[in-house]
Amino acid sequence: MGIMPKTSARLLSLLSLLQARRDWPGALLAERLEVSPRTVRRDVDRLRELGYPIVAFKGPDGGYRLDAGTVLPPLLFDDEQAVALAIALQVATTAGAGIEEAAARALNTVRQVMPARLRHRIDTLQVTAVERPAIRPDPQVGSSVLMTLSAAVHAREVLRFDYAPAYPPGADDNGAQTPPRRVQPHHLVTWGGRWYLVAWDLDREDWRTFRADRITPRTPTGPRFTPRELPGGEVAAFVASRFRGSDGYGDWPCRGEVILGLPAAAVSRHTRDGVVEELGPNRCRLVLGSWSWPGLAAAIGRFDADIEVVGPAELKDAFAHLARRYANAATDASATPPPIP
Repeated sequence: MGIMPKTSARLLSLLSLLQARRDWPGALLAERLEVSPRTVRRDVDRLRELGYPIVAFKGPDGGYRLDAGTVLPPLLFDDEQAVALAIALQVATTAGAGIEEAAARALNTVRQVMPARLRHRIDTLQVTAVERPAIRPDPQVGSSVLMTLSAAVHAREVLRFDYAPAYPPGADDNGAQTPPRRVQPHHLVTWGGRWYLVAWDLDREDWRTFRADRITPRTPTGPRFTPRELPGGEVAAFVASRFRGSDGYGDWPCRGEVILGLPAAAVSRHTRDGVVEELGPNRCRLVLGSWSWPGLAAAIGRFDADIEVVGPAELKDAFAHLARRYANAATDASATPPPIP
C-alpha cells in the first residue's frame, strides 16, 4: 500500500469515484484509494457531514452510492476556498469585461449547491465594488480578515481592530501602544485594487475609510447597532469623494451623461468612477464627473466614438467650446510657416 494521501485530497478522490459509477463495493473503494475499509467508512461519514447524500447498500458486495437524483452534489470547499470563490465572482460582476451577468448567475449557482454551513458564510460576504479594479484586489489581505469584516457588516455589530500605521515607526517613536479602533462597519469596498472598510468611527464621531490590509480584527465583536445613514446615501459617491480629497460628501461639481458608440465593456475599462450602462452591442450610456465642464468634455472626447450628449446643457456648451479651440489649433498647425531667413 502506498503512502496515504492527505484527507482533503482523499475525499476529493472518493467523490470522483462515487460520481464515476452508480454502485461502489466498499472493498473496491478501499483498494482504489489504497486505504483500509475502516478509513473509507470514516471518509464517507465526513462527506455526509458536509452535506453529500451518500447511501450505503448491503449485500455480499455492500458499498456506497451517491443518492439518486443528485445532479451536482454540494461542492467540496474549505472555508478559505469558499470565501475566495465568492470574492472572485462578486468582483467579476463589476469587471466590465462582458461577463457580469454570467458571473452573477455562477455565484448564485455555486451558492445553491454548497452545504448550508458554507452557504451561510458566503451570504454574509457582501462586497461593494465602487470602482472596476484595473488590478486584482490586494492579495495581501487574508480571506479570514475579509470574512470577519464582512460578517460584522452583515450582523451590524461594533468592530474593534488594531490599525497599523501607514509608515514604519520612526526613531523618535516612543513605542506607545495605540488603542484599538472602535467602529460601526457599514460597507466593504474595493477601490484601485485594494480593499477598504467604510465605517463610522465611534471615538472620532465621523465617517472613515480603513485599508483592510492594515486591519487586525479583535474578538469578540461588540454590541449590535442601528446603521447610520451614509452621507449622500450612496457608497460609491461617498468613497469617490473621499479619494478625491473632498472635505464634503457631495458629488463632482460637474456631472454629465452621454451615449457613446462603443460597447460598455470597452468604455468601463477606461473609466474610474463613472457609471456605464450597456444599451446594445456597440452602444452604451456613460455618466461621468469632473471638476469643470471643459475637463469633462475632454475626458469623454478621448473615446474614439460618436458622442450623443444627453445633458446637461453646460456639457453641450463645453463640447462646442472645445470644438472651436481644436479647430483653431488645427488651422494654426496647418498654416504655412514663414520662410526661414
